[in-house]
Amino acid sequence: ISCWNPLQSLLSSMKQACEILTRDAEGGAARIPFETFSFLYSYLASIDGEISQTEIKAFLHGIKEQADKHSGMVLIRHF
Repeated sequence: ISCWNPLQSLLSSMKQACEILTRDAEGGAARIPFETFSFLYSYLASIDGEISQTEIKAFLHGIKEQADKHSGMVLIRHF
């Protein structure tokens, strides 16, 4: 029996969103702007209900630090 992990499921969804929304070529870094990533992550996490606002803010803070090093773009490897 496997346990459902809300964070892992959310991150899998975010990876797919990056791959869909990126302007990078197929097989590229799948970068998206931090603002887009933050909006989608916050929305999906709030719908999920298993991830606290504190956890959401802490996660996005770490992602923003990485994105700031890449011209405001989030890469899949950042999460």
